[in-house]
Amino acid sequence: MPMQAQEIEDLIRETFPEAKITITDLAGDGNHYAAEVVDESFRGKNRVQQQRAVYAALKGKMDGPSGELHALALTTKAPD
Repeated sequence: MPMQAQEIEDLIRETFPEAKITITDLAGDGNHYAAEVVDESFRGKNRVQQQRAVYAALKGKMDGPSGELHALALTTKAPD
């Protein structure tokens, strides 16, 4: 079953409550999203570490072929 953008944001916000989060449905099908997560906790971490933290926040929703979320183009950074 496809996920809604709000569900993705809610999962990410549990781990990053102060983050600026923007979710975009890329294909209109509930399976292909882009997310931008800007959070102070990313300062000093490389891109891989930042993105792993966000994927962990999704609690397995992207795991394997039966995952609820098929594709997520992820951009992460610390605030300017």
